[in-house]
Amino acid sequence: MKIVVLADTHIPMTTKSLPAAIFKDINDADLILHAGDIVEVEALKELEKIKPVIAVAGNMDSEKTKRLLHTKKTLHLEGFKIGLIHGEGSPESLINFVKNEFRNIKNLSCIIYGHSHIPSIKKEGGIIYFNPGSPTDKVFAPYNSYGVLDVGEDGIIPRIVKI
Repeated sequence: MKIVVLADTHIPMTTKSLPAAIFKDINDADLILHAGDIVEVEALKELEKIKPVIAVAGNMDSEKTKRLLHTKKTLHLEGFKIGLIHGEGSPESLINFVKNEFRNIKNLSCIIYGHSHIPSIKKEGGIIYFNPGSPTDKVFAPYNSYGVLDVGEDGIIPRIVKI
């Protein structure tokens, strides 16, 4: 299963649409996961026209979007348990916040988060911590990016795609 992972798209605050480079992976994907700060429901609906989307709310989302989405989710995909959350706080404390939010969930393989706009893949205690960065806003990052997860027989293979 190929999953495109987005976070911090900030549409329409930062830009009106996603960069065209993302759509090659989106068109080949089975699913889109969005780790918050999509901002407006209309942006979510545009993605849903292309592929199924599972999203969580972020701190910059409109009130309408926040009412529609949960703040975190636990997903079961291809036999793996994956956490999805936006995050909060400083970039330095973000991983600790994410860990704490999922501390009671057993057998997690991966936690996807956003908030910092800083792309990152870390493995700790058997859990992959995956932040795809932001495809539209590099406020704290050296480049724009998004993520791809390949989930299947070989496990969960994350990668960051620079735009």
